[in-house]
Amino acid sequence: MRHNKKFNHLGRTASHRKAMLANMAISLIMHKRITTTLAKAKELKKYVEPLITKAKEDSTNSRRVVFSYLQNKEAIKELFGPVAEKVGDRPGGYTRIIKLGFRQGDAAQVCFIELVDFDPEMAKTETKKKATRRSRRSAKAEAPAAEAPVAEAPAAEEAPAEEAPKAE
Repeated sequence: MRHNKKFNHLGRTASHRKAMLANMAISLIMHKRITTTLAKAKELKKYVEPLITKAKEDSTNSRRVVFSYLQNKEAIKELFGPVAEKVGDRPGGYTRIIKLGFRQGDAAQVCFIELVDFDPEMAKTETKKKATRRSRRSAKAEAPAAEAPVAEAPAAEEAPAEEAPKAE
């Protein structure tokens, strides 16, 4: 029975799972975005978010605690440097999981996991309003009304347009 077993074992032994999550966390910190399966991404989110919270306080003890998980000096420098600066005011939710579809070989659900504050394209993207499709009747009724002002505007601008070819 699986009573009180709350995390996904990912089909690995404890030591293999620990090493895999540490390597994925290092890759996420260094590259800011990695592609993986959905199950691994969900487990990685649980693994790396407490480490990022710990990195907000730059003390010797917090560096040692994070180093005990990651075992990579470059990743620690990156985490306590640029990553901690960007997430300093954020109260949590440092990562984002976006689903990509299914993998060809085994139909596993693939996604990418990224650090939220390091994707400038997501911050710029505004929600676009979806244009509603009109029925044919209303589109025909609006067409003559729309054509009338358009016909007047070019007539006023035709005089300067004719002068430009004469200047050549």
